[in-house]
Amino acid sequence: MDLGLKDKVIIVTGGSKGIGKGIVSLLAEEGALPVIVGRNKPSIEKAIADYQNMGLNVGYAYAELTSPEQCEAAVKEVLDKHGRIDGLVNNAGVNDGIGLEHGNYTDFMESIKRNLAHYYLMAQLVLPELKKNKGSIVNIGSKTADTGQGGTSGYAAANGGRNALTKEWAVELLPHAIRVNCVVVAECYTPLYEKWINTFDNPTEKLASITEKIPLEQRMTTAAEIANTVAFLLSERSSHTTGQLVYVDGGYTHLDRAINSNA
Repeated sequence: MDLGLKDKVIIVTGGSKGIGKGIVSLLAEEGALPVIVGRNKPSIEKAIADYQNMGLNVGYAYAELTSPEQCEAAVKEVLDKHGRIDGLVNNAGVNDGIGLEHGNYTDFMESIKRNLAHYYLMAQLVLPELKKNKGSIVNIGSKTADTGQGGTSGYAAANGGRNALTKEWAVELLPHAIRVNCVVVAECYTPLYEKWINTFDNPTEKLASITEKIPLEQRMTTAAEIANTVAFLLSERSSHTTGQLVYVDGGYTHLDRAINSNA
């Protein structure tokens, strides 16, 4: 299916690794011009070099996403370089383990800044362009807003906020025909996920205990599977879809995780 994304300029925050990289790769293959925005210069430089070697066109702008000034400068740079913005994927964030019992107010608020505030800021900065182009926003969310996890109050609250803002923006932006949706992720194997798994005494056993609870095929979701849904939601192929939370998680969040596929 041709998604009609050719030459569309789409910002992807945190697009040099993990889920973000999967999204950028697919958008580039579809002929769009994804633009990575993030702070990790070595990671971004490596990603851009890899794409150039593959003959794929990918842009970038550096920004610490918790800094309004740097975000504003990055969006201006994208416009100066490419002349338009057609879409935004709010993806950057980290499950930073700021809990209730062992956390504190300052760290909690920093977690909200790292994981939610820049979703609002980036959407506001690109809004004039999206209004011109009837663009689309896709937020990336996490199952933690639905299921909880324990020990990660900041991240869970941020993801609840991502879900709420998706619906709020979808309503507010109706007059401009700007669609806003959220792709909710549960268990997707990324470098950050691998780092977390390796904190356990027996990482292999821990990973197996998680994957066996994923109803569909007892396996992790791939970054490519997330990317497929994101690209669809950015495209005109989903032209009457807005305000939706789309769970790409093998049924983890809403199906009974006690189901045994062999039963």
